Amino acid sequence: MTNGWTIVEANDEIDIVFAPLVHDAVIRSLAEGHRHFVLDLCSTPFLDSMGLGMIVAVTKRIKSSHGSLRIACSDARLLRVFSLGGLRHIYSFHDSVEQAIAQSPSAEGLAGWPGKRD
Repeated sequence: MTNGWTIVEANDEIDIVFAPLVHDAVIRSLAEGHRHFVLDLCSTPFLDSMGLGMIVAVTKRIKSSHGSLRIACSDARLLRVFSLGGLRHIYSFHDSVEQAIAQSPSAEGLAGWPGKRD
């Protein structure tokens, strides 16, 4: 945990095989009392609809625990997948993990999710 954030690194393709592993890592961390997460996609080479579905599913679980989620990703190809899935404007994206954890988690967490972000 860094600056109040639990970092979940996804350094493989997030597809039908790897998405459940990321999901399980977040669920285990929630069970251990962690609430604020950074999903590190900086080394992720591929993301498909199964991966997007997993991210939405863990977001719902994090929200129900009054937590927060930020995504570290600067890869234009992956960001396009979020855009095509209609999810680009509802998540907090950061170019690096360092940028994502620079500020401590806020008290509001995901209270407004899935509202549109500016």
